[in-house]
Amino acid sequence: MKLTRRSFIQLSAATTWLLAAGCSTGPVKPASAALIPRKSNGGSPAKGEWIASTCQGCTQWCAIQIYVQDGRGVRVRGNPLSKTNHGYCCPRGHLITQQVYDPDRIKVPMKRTNPQKGRGVDPKFVPISWDEALDTVAEKMMELRRANETHKLLYMRGRYSSTSTELLYGTLPKVFGTGNYFSHSALCAEAEKMGPGLTQGFFGYRDYDLPKTQCLVLWGTDPLASNRMVPNTIHYFHEILARGSVIAVDPRLSNVAAKAHEWLPIKPGADGALACAIAHVLLTEGLWNKEFVGDFKSFWGGFKAGQTVGEDEFVEKETFGLIKWWNLELKDRTPAWAEKETLIPAEQIVRVAKMMGKAAPKTAVWMGPGAAMTPRGTYSAMAVHALNGILGSIDVEGGVWQSSSAPVTAFPKADAYVDDLAKTASKGKKLDGRGAKDMPAMMNAQPGSGVVTNNVANGLLKDPGAVKVFLSSWSNFNFSATGALRWDAVMAKVPFFVHMVTNASEMTQFADIVLPATFNAAEGWSVVSNMGNGHGYVSIQQGAVKRLWDVKQEESEVMWLLAEKLKQKGFSNLFDYYSKEFKDPETGKTATSALEFAIITTKISSSAIWKPKEPLKGDAPIKSWDDFRAKGMFSGPKYSLKKGWGGKFATATKKFEFYSETAKKGLLAHAKKYETTVDDILTVSGYVARGDLAFVPHYEPPKRNGSVSEYPFDFIDYKSRLNREGRSANTAWYQEFKKVDPGDVSWDDVLKMHPSDGAKLGLKSGDRVKITSPAGSIVTRLKLWEGVRPGTVTKCYGQGHWAYGRVAAKDYGKAPRGGNNNEILVDDYDRLSGATARNGGFTGVRVEKVAA
Repeated sequence: MKLTRRSFIQLSAATTWLLAAGCSTGPVKPASAALIPRKSNGGSPAKGEWIASTCQGCTQWCAIQIYVQDGRGVRVRGNPLSKTNHGYCCPRGHLITQQVYDPDRIKVPMKRTNPQKGRGVDPKFVPISWDEALDTVAEKMMELRRANETHKLLYMRGRYSSTSTELLYGTLPKVFGTGNYFSHSALCAEAEKMGPGLTQGFFGYRDYDLPKTQCLVLWGTDPLASNRMVPNTIHYFHEILARGSVIAVDPRLSNVAAKAHEWLPIKPGADGALACAIAHVLLTEGLWNKEFVGDFKSFWGGFKAGQTVGEDEFVEKETFGLIKWWNLELKDRTPAWAEKETLIPAEQIVRVAKMMGKAAPKTAVWMGPGAAMTPRGTYSAMAVHALNGILGSIDVEGGVWQSSSAPVTAFPKADAYVDDLAKTASKGKKLDGRGAKDMPAMMNAQPGSGVVTNNVANGLLKDPGAVKVFLSSWSNFNFSATGALRWDAVMAKVPFFVHMVTNASEMTQFADIVLPATFNAAEGWSVVSNMGNGHGYVSIQQGAVKRLWDVKQEESEVMWLLAEKLKQKGFSNLFDYYSKEFKDPETGKTATSALEFAIITTKISSSAIWKPKEPLKGDAPIKSWDDFRAKGMFSGPKYSLKKGWGGKFATATKKFEFYSETAKKGLLAHAKKYETTVDDILTVSGYVARGDLAFVPHYEPPKRNGSVSEYPFDFIDYKSRLNREGRSANTAWYQEFKKVDPGDVSWDDVLKMHPSDGAKLGLKSGDRVKITSPAGSIVTRLKLWEGVRPGTVTKCYGQGHWAYGRVAAKDYGKAPRGGNNNEILVDDYDRLSGATARNGGFTGVRVEKVAA
């Protein structure tokens, strides 16, 4: 790119504003330079106040408070009222102030003046007004309406709030008329939902009774760093270590593995084998939970390796299909067999299984993306989560819980504002390929119901004319999606792209219009609902700080202004919906401006808390809107135990299913659609199971992209505890404190390799190496490290930006700081869920030294 740092700042009309705000436009120095003690001037500290808001750094959405002095946020902490984070925030929360005042933020709307698009092509952005920007966007949308092509509008979201996003993600496509709107969620999570979904009927993120847990099994996750509930895990982790046992299953020495009593450095992708072997031991040793699972009719009954059991010999209580599971899969899954598949010693498998069984039911098996986000991850997820069923840990004290909730008020229905064109256009075929024969995407066990985010790129490569106008917010798929280079090719062909973001990322370089978004944790208005530590809660996001730049909230303010422009051009439906249906719960008035609209939507969402129809259980009552703003959150009552017991699970049998009639029902429905068999569906979708094995948790051998002879190492991707959804790399604190992640170093990007492998290749720490996979190559530094098993290499996600800012890149637009993992991770999927595969060593790589 020819766009320099100086010209970029000038084009964003930033220089004078930065100086006025006290922000440096010079080179950013390491954070340690700012730690030199300074002499006091004898003055009094500035006065300020703590203002409640919500962090948006991960999917926990922690309730926080921002200390504000003269309109400027200077410090962040957890909301002291929070029962989930206990008044603390993780390192991500502390990065908020650096991101809010990042001098590289987009300050004003911009438009592209260079029609050519591609990596390395200067967009030649020039600043424009909001009026011009949204007039241009509205005209492009109206061209679709006039041509009866509203289905050629595409919207994709990255991070979002759980309420106001519906104005952009829900009602805009519905009222304007398109079925092509997609969330980012399948890039990072969906497969892990399939484990509890297809066994207990709960397709969601789990909660864990950490205050009472005796044995915590952290499987493919590091909740001291990521995977939600980080502050809560940090709060209780030392107590669990002291009173009980912690077991970590991970190919690398993660934060939790470094502290665990047992670390199982599993061969990537072999999670299902280990889970089945542990289940085998629990059953043969008589360690299953009799209260939940049931027992043999005869005193002499039992599970013996290699021997089948008659189904009429065992009486189940809260479960279904244990004997089928044993006969089909578990009877031969001995620890000796598993040692060959997992490279975990058989004696350690037995020891760990007994630890889990003796602590049950207060044993919580916490499954994360590492066990599930693989090309055959649904079955690994089922196998790992099924251990909670054997242990009786479902919905009990010290075990694994379903999510809790607190009430929010739904927005008014938009049905009356949806015309015939919109109704017809919304029913078209979706670009992500969900529901195709080889992509069941059966979230909630309903074929075609799951999003397949990353496959949108493939849909557009096959049919470039399918989209004429593309809107996206808080996203950067050119960096965050596996097979990232495909997105460069796609975005270069999109006729008109509008990006609503805080910073100009790699994806922004392909935009025609750039709209500067608020940093919502400090500048936006919304309500977030979430759960943790046994409580559902509702938390506010509010404009806690003074906006320094001409930014607007993409989910509400931009939608109001865009709706106004569409009305001026002849399509009033969206604006009529916003201006007539959304009324202030206090005054009954409707909005007269974009900011008023944002505040009213926030008041509507939260009115169930501060203006309930009947008294709420949980925290002390919130008396008014002002009281809610001041307190910032409301927590519901403590989780009630045994929710699914007594035939109340949301499965086909109403029981916890070891033989999943729920999965069977979904797969049969998908096979019927294509007039074929379940075996055929599994074959084309890349799974090895056939017959009844498809309906039980089982081991699917890892699918690997790249031959071992050409790509000898399994590559492991993981997330930093400083990674705010991929948006923190342009902060000096991220770079300075990068070494808090085991094996990593500050201001650099390193590939970790076991010393024995380094010796074989003649490599040493500090060597510059090229990492090559079937998808591409990146270059970074090497670090020899015993925290990764031989034959496996690992690198943290987050570095490798070439267009995010002056800190994230070594030379903006030219030289990245390290490499982007997604440029070497192959574009692949767990097709039963639609989730992107990014774990389990499914991508093979080779490593070779290059010139320094």
